[in-house]
Amino acid sequence: MVCRVSITLAPTPVPAPTDRAPRRRTRVLALPEARWALVSLVAFLLALPLDLGGAPAWTYGPLYVVAYAAGGWEPALEGLRALREKTLDVDLLMIVAALGAASIGQVLDGALLIVIFATSGALEALATARTADSVRGLLDLAPTTATRVTGDREETVATADLAVGDVLLVRPGERIGADGTVLGGEGEVDQATITGESVPVLKRPGDDVFAGTLNGTGALRVRVERDPADSVIARIVTLVEEASRTKAPTQLFIEKIEQRYAVGVVVATLAVFGVPLAFGADLTDALLRAMTFMIVASPCAVVLATMPPLLSAIANAGRHGVLVKSAVAMERLGEIDTAALDKTGTLTEGTPEVTAVRPLPGTGLDEDALLALAAAAEHPSEHPLARAIVAAARARDLSVVPAEDFTAAPGRGVTAVVDGHEVHVGRADAPEGAETTVQVTRDGSPVGTLALTDRLRADAAGATAALTALTGTPPTLLTGDNAPAAARVADATGITDVRADLLPEDKVEAVRELEGTGRKVLFVGDGVNDAPALAAAHAGIAMGRAGSDLALETADAVVVRDELAAVPAVVDLSRRARGLVVQNLVIAGTFITVLVLWDLIGHLPLPLGVAGHEGSTVLVGLNGLRLLRESAWRPGKRSAEAQEA
Repeated sequence: MVCRVSITLAPTPVPAPTDRAPRRRTRVLALPEARWALVSLVAFLLALPLDLGGAPAWTYGPLYVVAYAAGGWEPALEGLRALREKTLDVDLLMIVAALGAASIGQVLDGALLIVIFATSGALEALATARTADSVRGLLDLAPTTATRVTGDREETVATADLAVGDVLLVRPGERIGADGTVLGGEGEVDQATITGESVPVLKRPGDDVFAGTLNGTGALRVRVERDPADSVIARIVTLVEEASRTKAPTQLFIEKIEQRYAVGVVVATLAVFGVPLAFGADLTDALLRAMTFMIVASPCAVVLATMPPLLSAIANAGRHGVLVKSAVAMERLGEIDTAALDKTGTLTEGTPEVTAVRPLPGTGLDEDALLALAAAAEHPSEHPLARAIVAAARARDLSVVPAEDFTAAPGRGVTAVVDGHEVHVGRADAPEGAETTVQVTRDGSPVGTLALTDRLRADAAGATAALTALTGTPPTLLTGDNAPAAARVADATGITDVRADLLPEDKVEAVRELEGTGRKVLFVGDGVNDAPALAAAHAGIAMGRAGSDLALETADAVVVRDELAAVPAVVDLSRRARGLVVQNLVIAGTFITVLVLWDLIGHLPLPLGVAGHEGSTVLVGLNGLRLLRESAWRPGKRSAEAQEA
């Protein structure tokens, strides 16, 4: 049996920023491979109980024919095309083996072989289509139209028609139509899709902005500096496509040897049939011996030696919130020897939190009073920092009184009247290291500051320690955020190799630099800006809860529950799966060798050959299923060992 498995600050709310592109997903049954596989599967499932129940052959025979035809015509066609190119692959060998099994009465075995092959082909086609969907959908992040300003006149034009030097008007809540430089106005732009920064960035004249990022506050006048086809968001698409094409294909063991194995089995089968016939053997006897040889030599046990451990590992990981997309992906995860991690949304939760409340002496305010005052002024705002301040006040069960005369000034903060006092909350001019510092004034006099940082995941330090123990090398931090913020996270997690202020292409270059030294890199990220690195790395894992569609489709695995400790756990699980594969290959190879020699040297009865063949298949299958046990998932063991060391 031969198998393949792939398996904002404003009185009016501003649209919530998101890096998710509108979904344009290919439906499963829109794929011809899926439709044919479904027909084959249904026909087989209808025939199976009739066959096993002893019904007349005419009741289930036609159903088997449908299963063979629906599931087998496409691989047969592919096999014939390969044959025309003077190559022989497992597609054709699978069809010949299935027909050979049917010719000697093993119709059920042949049909099962066809169904498994057709289903795995459909899964491969679906995975390819979904990835293509997400890459196309990424371009939806960049708006299709923009407001171009010419003199005193405004006009709406297609972004594809913009040229370098054009001036755009970007209103609050709109996405920026092209990469450019701010000429006038101030506003806070959410550019997490490009840089991964957790809070909007204040943009003033002279600052760079990127296509597809969201202008949260204030109107901006932007001069186009790059052709839309060369924008950062467009380059991300190109990088993902190029990385996916150029990444060396990782194949399962049987696929790596399928050409030679297929040729060898066919040549040997013909020899087993032809040589005795040439020396006067009976035609029926020669054919029976050749078919027996093909059955016992077919790589059923070899394929099952590979698949059950990997599929069991996939199932176990899925139960614990990690979606590994295919057996090939699971195999890759066990091969990595270096980890590279994104910061925002990966090591951190991607949302700011208040970490310090600092009232000034002589103001009459303690920490709770200062926080309640700031929260009252910020309550009407939709800005991420405002939401964090209000959440901190609520976490302390503080009373947030209603504010009056609320106003928001782009880049300057908010002003409101609270209990008869004019309160202003805005960013301090000089950030304190990795913190975002917010100053609170009352009636024109400073009364204190609040410090906000991106919250570190509770399991970040343990996960990095576990990855260090698994690979022998501390992970590398690759982030688009600023150096002080990156250093704070690195210090807290024990990472020493820190690379900050990276654009998406810089992350790809860093991954390729690591792999250029002979390392196999695992990259873990979550945003659109991480997708090219996820595609370029040997293996990629995306954080699922806040991950962008492109990152989720590009990665080999998705951590659905956002538990960072699951990353080293699934790597460890993959390594143990690969160990079971080696065990199974030894068992399968031994059985095949013994049965083939028996058939060639002596006379192997067909029933005994089938029993030996199926027995070895069952044995390696059961051995591979050991990873389904709950004890096989060990998220904390590596972490504890590393910390004790």
